[in-house]
This record gives sequence, structure tokens and C-alpha cells, in this order.
Amino acid sequence: MMHKLYENLGKIIPLGEMTLQRANLAFITLDCRYLRSALHHLRDVEGYSHLVLLTAVDWLEEDLFQLTYLLSNRTADMDVGLRVMLPRENASMDSIHDIWPTAATYQRELREMFGIDFPGSPRVNEEFILEGWQEIPPYRRDFDTKKYSEENFAHREGRVTKDPASHMKELLYPDRGQ
Repeated sequence: MMHKLYENLGKIIPLGEMTLQRANLAFITLDCRYLRSALHHLRDVEGYSHLVLLTAVDWLEEDLFQLTYLLSNRTADMDVGLRVMLPRENASMDSIHDIWPTAATYQRELREMFGIDFPGSPRVNEEFILEGWQEIPPYRRDFDTKKYSEENFAHREGRVTKDPASHMKELLYPDRGQ
């Protein structure tokens, strides 16, 4: 069924690759210029009536953000994720709150946590979670969590800082040693 969906969508817009995660879940990459057309087609023609989530990944090394719009067709028990890539510099994407009003909340979160703008989205420039935040958005991979913590929080006696990779290896594989 996912291959048929991909074929149908490909008749109206150019598509990138499709990754089939399982029989009822696929991810399709497309150019951000075609996102709105794809979303309208999926909602109005293919029955994907529910926006499950909108999330981002920071591909720092490629200087890109990936946005993933996960949609669900509850009647058919099918989910499809649309992936679009944006340049990190002045990242901006069309708002889809007019298609799914719940998108406004996701877009506010992504604006605050990644610095991705969604012009015209309701309340997108209002503080969402991080009241008074003055640093670069904290979900960007170039945000230095450790440095921020050291500069803003007092040291607690007895607290030990460990390398996360080594610490997890010790916990998961105690017999292997270092």
C-alpha cells in the first residue's frame, strides 16, 4: 500500500526517496517547495487526516535541518512521514497551521528549541517553554550544554561528571572493562 501511495503522490509532485520502515509506515523525502501540495493531497485524497507530530533534526555537519511531518490515516492504520531539508542559516518554513491547527504548537516549539521560523504561525514569536532564554536555541547541536550548565548552575559537592559514552559502556557491558 505504501508503494501505491508513493506512486499516487509522485504523479502530482516530484519526490525523493521513500524509506519503508514497516508495512504501514514509510518516510518520503521531498523538496520543501512541494510540502503543502503533498499535505493537501494526503489529507484530502488519501485519508491522512491526523498530524501526529512535527519534529526537527539538526544535521550540523551538513548545515541542514530536517523537518518531519508524521501523518496518520487511522481508518487504514497507515502512517507516513514527509521529510524536508532546510538550510540552518536563517531557517524558515511555511506554516501549515491552516491545514492542521495543532501544527501551530509544534511550530512554536521548533522556533524556540531550534530557531526555525514559521512566519504567520499563531504566537510563534511568543515564549513557549524557555522564559527569558538569551542563548542560541538549546536543541541546536552547536549549543554547549555542559558550558551552559557550568556557567549557570552551582557546583554540588559530591557530584561526579562522567564521560557519557564510557559511563554507558560500563553500565551496559560491565564484563568487558574499558
